[in-house]
Amino acid sequence: MKDRAGRRRARRFAIGTAVVVALAGMNGPWLYRFGTEKYHQYKINQPEYKAANGKWEIVEFPEEYRQNTIHAALLRTGKVLLVAGSGNNQDNFDDKKFDTRIWDPVKGTIKKVPTPADLFCTGHTQLANGNLLIAGGTKRYEKLKGDVTKAGGLMIVHNENPDQPITLPAGTKFTGKENGKTFVSKDPVLVPRAKKVFDPQTGAFVRNDPGLGRIYVEAQRSGAKYETGTQDNYRVQGLSGTDARNTYGIAQKLALDKKDFQGIRDAFEFDPVAEKYIKVDPMHEARWYPTLTTLSDGKILSVSGLDDIGQLVPGKNEVYDPETKEWTYTDKVRQFPTYPALFLMQNGKIFYSGANAGYGPDDVGRDPGIWDVETNKFTKVPGLSDANMLETANTVLLPPAQDEKYMVIGGGGVGESKLSSEKTRIIDLKADDPRFVDGPAMEKGTRYPQASVLPDDSVLVSGGSEDYRGRGDSNILQARMYHPGTNDFERVADPLVGRNYHSGSILLPDGRLMFFGSDSLYADKANTKPGKFEQRIEIYTPPYLYRDSRPDLSGGPKTIARGESGTFTSRAASTVKKVRLIRPSASTHVTDVDQRSVALDFTADGDRLTVTVPSDKNLVQSGWYMMFVTDGDGTPSKAEWVRVP
Repeated sequence: MKDRAGRRRARRFAIGTAVVVALAGMNGPWLYRFGTEKYHQYKINQPEYKAANGKWEIVEFPEEYRQNTIHAALLRTGKVLLVAGSGNNQDNFDDKKFDTRIWDPVKGTIKKVPTPADLFCTGHTQLANGNLLIAGGTKRYEKLKGDVTKAGGLMIVHNENPDQPITLPAGTKFTGKENGKTFVSKDPVLVPRAKKVFDPQTGAFVRNDPGLGRIYVEAQRSGAKYETGTQDNYRVQGLSGTDARNTYGIAQKLALDKKDFQGIRDAFEFDPVAEKYIKVDPMHEARWYPTLTTLSDGKILSVSGLDDIGQLVPGKNEVYDPETKEWTYTDKVRQFPTYPALFLMQNGKIFYSGANAGYGPDDVGRDPGIWDVETNKFTKVPGLSDANMLETANTVLLPPAQDEKYMVIGGGGVGESKLSSEKTRIIDLKADDPRFVDGPAMEKGTRYPQASVLPDDSVLVSGGSEDYRGRGDSNILQARMYHPGTNDFERVADPLVGRNYHSGSILLPDGRLMFFGSDSLYADKANTKPGKFEQRIEIYTPPYLYRDSRPDLSGGPKTIARGESGTFTSRAASTVKKVRLIRPSASTHVTDVDQRSVALDFTADGDRLTVTVPSDKNLVQSGWYMMFVTDGDGTPSKAEWVRVP
């Protein structure tokens, strides 16, 4: 392993040295005058350098098409959906300016798409029919302490009537019994009826457990004198009779503290052919920063997020049925931080790596483990190093997916912590006693690293920052290839653009990678100049595309069922060493649970290549895939799109 890595390093060094020696031999003083930056540009554009390290190029859209891209997904048409919503811009939110673009990386065309809601910090995943499910987004931007003018917070509304629920409209007033202060609800709330509790032994009635509703309330007027310091019971104005006796509010401190973002319940399917959003049944819970993960039966699990009053959804998870377009709650409650990294395993259970991106207590739902959604049993897995630095870590299912090995990359402390980890941690879920072991380390502690699976089974790990949102000018302009077979990193060409918070990466059908976004807090080491959202797209062309030729692939069926075979044409069929089905990415906030590369068995006969799709529905989820063939040098074909029904 070390010998191979050493040879690669020696080869890259030799290439650079040869260029230096040649130039110096021609004219030493000229080399000095040429300048460091010009020489660097000369070096990285040499064919030998690109063949060993790859190349980065910047794509700048025309000004009218630029946006603060927060989410991106590869569509089955080969185009890329770029979603900004309000783009982390309060002015856009206030003006209801919500943006989406479709970019065709082959033709270079860009199209604006009407965006029906603020899909900033939504969740998304690929569906079996080729649509992209998008759920959640932003109802209200956060207000930092000092910007909050009206005291407010969470009101829990109780309904002790076991016979019927009660609905309170927006604008309902709650007056404290002890403090005498009045607060007003911002939205309507449905409070379910009370539940009758009986003694299991005698069957005798014991009590009514009140139904509970949660609502955000604010003081009627601005000022600190309207804050409350302790819990109080609140009378609901406008009710009379039985409703007045049975309905009341309870709130803890209602203050001028920071108010977090609030989520929405809206859900849509994006149709890649019609290129438009289609509204579907809204979720039961509002969610901002949720994760959507495909289950064994093809339904979609929606987990976590901040709700419509800015609180972490209290473990109430729900499932979307693509057939009925409706959501139902799961039977049991389990809480995770926002944007948890959740992956479907081959046994139908869910693997949680512990990685996440954002909000939630530091002692709830952060342990990695295996979750049986049906029984709600959660089995922790041990061995994770830097376990206190999993926020803003990336998790990738290493190729091929059949091996069921995951890598957790970098990460940082909870919240705005300066802590960051240089570790990678690997777990083999097929082991008799799965536990994490450390993989190769990165040079620097890295928050927000991007990880992209390539057709040759390598993984590009790129970007990130040492500090929270790139504070202190801490973006990391480095990239490296991880090779699962040898468990080592290989440094490749450095990216040109720093990427931290609100960034992501997508594998394109031609084998290149695109990178989007980045949202630095500051633009200087002293943290005095506000950062600017990175609107440029960057393309990385891996070394494998700088070889003399690449295998071709064409023809064949557009649909292959699990367990079935299909025959394609390739003049290079006899040289093919690997065939991979790669699920298209849907990336945001270092979270891309769709990404997986499945190995296919194949046979070659002349220019005919017959491939067989595995029969495991949990390994090969229904949907559209890119099929790549790779030759003995590791050079991939362009992808053919294949649907697995």
